[in-house]
Amino acid sequence: MTHDAQQTAPAGRWFHRRGELAEGGWESVVDERIPGWEHTGVRVARLGEGDAIALDGTGVERLIVPLSGSFAVTYREGDAADIAVDLAGRASVFDGPTDVLYLSSVATAEVTATAAPAGEARFLVATSPVPAGDPDLVRPSRHLTADDVPVELRGAGASSRQVHNFGRKESLDAARFIVVEVITPAENWSSYPPHKHDERIPGHESQLEEIYYFEVAPTRDAPAGVDAERAFGMFSTYSSPAGPIEIDAQVRTGDIALVPHGYHGPAVAAPGYDMYYLNVMAGPDPERSWLISDDPAHGWVRDTWEDQQLDSRLPFTPKPTTGAPTTGAPKTETEQAR
Repeated sequence: MTHDAQQTAPAGRWFHRRGELAEGGWESVVDERIPGWEHTGVRVARLGEGDAIALDGTGVERLIVPLSGSFAVTYREGDAADIAVDLAGRASVFDGPTDVLYLSSVATAEVTATAAPAGEARFLVATSPVPAGDPDLVRPSRHLTADDVPVELRGAGASSRQVHNFGRKESLDAARFIVVEVITPAENWSSYPPHKHDERIPGHESQLEEIYYFEVAPTRDAPAGVDAERAFGMFSTYSSPAGPIEIDAQVRTGDIALVPHGYHGPAVAAPGYDMYYLNVMAGPDPERSWLISDDPAHGWVRDTWEDQQLDSRLPFTPKPTTGAPTTGAPKTETEQAR
């Protein structure tokens, strides 16, 4: 069946503008209370310097990811003593990898903003529910420094992008979720070729629902006065045999797309604007793995990368400040995937 002939379902509950999912001091909250959603969640907060917000309740694993600014986190696991962790964070999501904090499913926490660029600090919490009563699913809480984060430069040519793999199996011992973030330079495509992971085929494909949290910003060489709030990119999904879905959306900072099934991609950065997104994936499979199937109509594009060069704008590193020493590029690996 062709894409045009497939049954489709409009974006509806699968795409949300910034603030549409606001709740209890959080700018956005995604969790299993959304009909048809079960395995993953996100929370996004914006705090002034010195402001704090709580992460209450257990039975959910969490990964705290600074988007901009620095934070102090105090967490407790059961009856144990409080543990304090400082997250150095970063100026923006386009300033390379950040340190992150993984909290086990028996931990609660409070997060306080300690440095707020332009008066505001922002962070995201990736979540996945963890069944109670299984001690094997209680993974150790862990602080990963920015130097601990594997950085991959993927694809080639106009499909070049930068991936921070702080929440994959190889870098984090989590119970259920996989969490990564992707930077796509202006005019480039990522999440391409379109692919899916909505059925379990051992050794070939995983069954994972997926969240996309987006941010978009003018390129560093944009003229002064460009309105960052108008920065945009594009994102698309379409149906697979697992179910109908259709999202064809202009995305801006703070927007969220949910992919319960179906082919997804591309995510496209418009000329003049760099794109960032953070993915949270989890599903019912017994193993924590990320295996995909390309859309057969478009998978051939991957082979063309062998004859193309990586985009020279990568890697993205912290933007130099006047009079400050230049920060070295993060250690990177190249991979022709995703």
